[in-house]
Amino acid sequence: MSDFDYDLFVIGGGSGGVRAARVAAGETGAKVALAEESRYGGTCVIRGCVPKKLMVFASEFAGIAADAGLYGWEVTTGGFDWTAFSGRLNGELDRLEGVYRKLLSGSGVETFDCRATLKDAHTVLLSNGEEKTAKHILVAVGGHPVRPDMPNADLGIVSDDIFHMEALPRSILIVGGGYIACEFACILHGLGVDVTMYYRGAQILRGFDEEARGLIAEEMTQRGIKIHNGTNLVEMRCAEEGEAPEGLGASIQQMGEGVGDSSMGNQGGHGGGTQKGPIWVKATNGDTKVFDRVLFATGRKPNTEGLGLEDLGVKLGRNGQVVVDEYSQTAVPSIYAIGDVTDRVNLTPVAIREGMAFVETVFKGNPTPVDHALIPSAVFTQPELGTVGMTEEAARDQEEIEVYCTSFRPMQSAFIGKADRVLMKLIVSKASRVVLGCHIVAPNAGEMIQLAGIAIKMGATKEDFDRTVAVHPTMSEEIVTMRNPARRA
Repeated sequence: MSDFDYDLFVIGGGSGGVRAARVAAGETGAKVALAEESRYGGTCVIRGCVPKKLMVFASEFAGIAADAGLYGWEVTTGGFDWTAFSGRLNGELDRLEGVYRKLLSGSGVETFDCRATLKDAHTVLLSNGEEKTAKHILVAVGGHPVRPDMPNADLGIVSDDIFHMEALPRSILIVGGGYIACEFACILHGLGVDVTMYYRGAQILRGFDEEARGLIAEEMTQRGIKIHNGTNLVEMRCAEEGEAPEGLGASIQQMGEGVGDSSMGNQGGHGGGTQKGPIWVKATNGDTKVFDRVLFATGRKPNTEGLGLEDLGVKLGRNGQVVVDEYSQTAVPSIYAIGDVTDRVNLTPVAIREGMAFVETVFKGNPTPVDHALIPSAVFTQPELGTVGMTEEAARDQEEIEVYCTSFRPMQSAFIGKADRVLMKLIVSKASRVVLGCHIVAPNAGEMIQLAGIAIKMGATKEDFDRTVAVHPTMSEEIVTMRNPARRA
């Protein structure tokens, strides 16, 4: 008879925590419980990947309709109905949350719909007043978006709030230049919102391949998104009477207080913008403008505050992340952590892999370190960015390389006179001929990079790519037809 209530107690009902809980229970017979204070599915399902990708799909239809006319179709479109879309979106999220609950129940996992904190190395305190003990505790509580430390920052919204808007704003300022900022800039622009971006760096998408991020910036600008690099927000307040929102030509007096209002409550657990009506902002370059909304996409922070981790001896990093070893174990042997709360590679499939490796290590007696090398990923801008492996900049600092690269107008858009360009790029080790990185900027680049990622993870050489017959006519055939390096470094 065990001395504990459970073999495993999981704190957090996101993708990583749910996978670990149900596999441990279903495949090893462990007695498992899980506590979630908000909605099951976590960031990805409820306020991240899934609703965002559905918004990407919605935002692309206006352009598809316009292109169809140039291909000979008679297409008539009306305005975008945010209310109809968001209603369907929320219905889908409810369905997916139900799937997560059913998976846990079907695996025999006991669930608690409340907040859980740690009392000691084996004891969990539930907000319903109960205490539960477990041989192992897995922390998988994720992270949340943060606002900058400045006066009136609460007037702005964060990414969690986008999905709960009652109406689309007519204009928005997005502060930030990372993948979340860029994705929402493209989404909202596609839905008809006038979009401006302030980013303090020299170029958006810091950390990604420089050539790829440059092309995405060009394409976003060409579509009408106003990107201001080297610019930050220094002051914001509610706009006063007579101050008109950017590009709209209507004063507050003409608009009325409720027009464009998409006030949001504390959905998602971290609050929403409290502003009703437009916001006046001042930038570092001295410009002052008024927008219907301000979205802060300026970073995320692990949800470790108030969990009681440090009191038990669990080490936290500078950003509040749980410090773990290669097996996801903390400084307290009975406590493990996976997913965004560890701030390693903050991607849903990675959290799931970490959860699986945890179960292999702890419950199957097969010590399995987490492999964070050569992880494919995508940025769902328009066009998309698919990437795996090293950037050109990182690779050339490591060794001598050859860069195979081509940029061109794809057939589908060139036929109707559009200036859109795509990029296909391989980074190759000069010594071993191994492909160190692949970067694709194109429609559906995320779909392409998944398949390229298999070859690169296997250690394919440039000659392996060359021996692969091209699929013609496609954009992706260029990946296997580039014979001469564009440059060497």
